[in-house]
Amino acid sequence: MFLSLLVYLCCGAVAGVLAGLLGVGGGIVIVPMLVAIFPGQGVPPEYVQQMALGTSLASIMITSISSARAHNARGAVHWDIFRNITPGILVGTFVGGLVATHMPTMFLKIFFICFLFVVSAQMLSNYRPPASRDMPGALGTAGVGGVIGLVSSFVGIGGGTLSVPFMSFCNVPLHHAVGTSAAIGFPIAVAGTLGYIIGGWGRPDLPALSLGFVNLWALLGLAAASYLTAPLGAKLSHALPTAKLKRGFAVFLILVALKMLWGIL
Repeated sequence: MFLSLLVYLCCGAVAGVLAGLLGVGGGIVIVPMLVAIFPGQGVPPEYVQQMALGTSLASIMITSISSARAHNARGAVHWDIFRNITPGILVGTFVGGLVATHMPTMFLKIFFICFLFVVSAQMLSNYRPPASRDMPGALGTAGVGGVIGLVSSFVGIGGGTLSVPFMSFCNVPLHHAVGTSAAIGFPIAVAGTLGYIIGGWGRPDLPALSLGFVNLWALLGLAAASYLTAPLGAKLSHALPTAKLKRGFAVFLILVALKMLWGIL
C-alpha cells in the first residue's frame, strides 16, 4: 500500500510542476497517469476511466485553493465573474459527473483522447480568440459555466482550458483570466467530485479506500505532492523558455493520446 502511495506522490509532483510551469490544469496530466496505474491497483477495467476522472477532480479541490489564493493576493481574481459563473459551473459539473458514471468507459476514453488532441493543437498554434466583446450578463455567464462544467467533468480538469479563452474573448486581461480560472476550479472540483462519489456509490469490486469513484489513497498522494510542487513550477516558468516547453509538452500530449487510442484499437 505504501508503495502505491509513493507512486501517487510521484504523479502528483510531476502534475504540480507541469501545472505551474506551463499553465495547464493538473488533471490533463493526472488522468492518463491514473488510467495507466489503476489497473494494477485492483480497479476493475470497466471503472478505470471513471475512477481516474473522479480522483483527478477531487485532487483539484486542494490545488485550486492554493493557486486561487496566490492569484488573489495579486488582485488577479474577478470575484464578480466567479459569482456569476459558479451557479452554472455547479449544475453542469455535478450533472456531468453523475452522467459520466453511467457512461461506457470506452466513450469517456475517446472523449478524453479527442480533448487531448484539441488542447495540443491549441498549444502548438498558441491560438487565442480575439478580445471582441464584454462579459455577458449573469444568466449568460452562468450558461457558459454550465457548458464548461459539463466538459470539465468528462475529462477531469479544473476548466482552465475552456474558461481562460472564454474570458480572454470577453476582454478580460490574460493574467486576470488565469487567476479567475484558478478560483473557478474549486466549484468545478467540488461539484464534479460529488457527482462521481454519488454515481459510484455501492458499485461492486472497487478497491479499498474508495469513496464512490474517488480513490482516497491516490487522492492523498496526488494532492499532497501537487500542492507542494506547483509553486516550484511557477518559479521555473520565469527562468525557462515556457513557449518552447509548451510546444514540447503538446507533442507529448499527442503521443499520450495516440498511445491511449492504440490501446483502444
